[in-house]
Amino acid sequence: MSSSQRHEPSAEVRQRRRLVIAGALSLALVAVAVVVIGAVSGGSAAGGSPAGSTGAGASASTDASTETATARPAPGVVPAPAVVDTFDRTAHSIDDPNSIWVVVNKLRPLDPQDYEPDLVGVPVAHTWEPLLRPEAADAVVAMFEAAADEAGLSLASNSAFRSYSTQVDLYGDGGDPTTAPPGASEHQTGLAIDIGAENGCTFECLETSPEGEWLRANAYRFGFLLRYPADKVDVTGYPHEAWHFRYIGAPLATEMHETGFTTLEEFFGLPHVPLNE
Repeated sequence: MSSSQRHEPSAEVRQRRRLVIAGALSLALVAVAVVVIGAVSGGSAAGGSPAGSTGAGASASTDASTETATARPAPGVVPAPAVVDTFDRTAHSIDDPNSIWVVVNKLRPLDPQDYEPDLVGVPVAHTWEPLLRPEAADAVVAMFEAAADEAGLSLASNSAFRSYSTQVDLYGDGGDPTTAPPGASEHQTGLAIDIGAENGCTFECLETSPEGEWLRANAYRFGFLLRYPADKVDVTGYPHEAWHFRYIGAPLATEMHETGFTTLEEFFGLPHVPLNE
């Protein structure tokens, strides 16, 4: 046997060597792949997709988000909040003649019918010297002053308190539909006043005058209500009186103004009064 034959590895040995080398290379490639994948995954988790990325992964993510948003059901219509009436309609009596809320009409006469309140003079321009209950008198003065200061208007009193006996004389045989029966007149409460202009515009003239316009827009601020509106004749039982204002206090006047009520009968749920009642 020659020396070359003695030292040349057999085919079996060479095969084993090749397998060992191939295995080592495979392990090395796997290790490199693990390192690369780990680095890429870590960068994506830390910083997300690069700004402006338009890769397939970003596109797929955007499409999925859009699809999710589109698939979400639209919210239903939110109902309007319920309006809760917090105004206390029982704060004052509507039956007691001493109450500033007393409701007087042809179906609701004063009790007693010859009632007469405590009265004071009202220091404003007038046709006949006006007398009213103190709280109403103070409100008239404040309202007349505001009309002068805010709009340059000069208001005047044409009629205020009228006693039971005076109403007997005025009512006569009842032929005037604008005159209340004795004991059923708001003027007898000491809370009502007929207003005109100091320049002589009175009664019907107030409907189209600047004074009447200002009163219709502002009287509620001082606690007054235009008692007999033109569109509520079948509610109040009286023809329209643009000059007749009734003191009910600022809280009630403001509540009625804000809620759209124009008559005490409707606000308090009372029977309507026919015109010929």
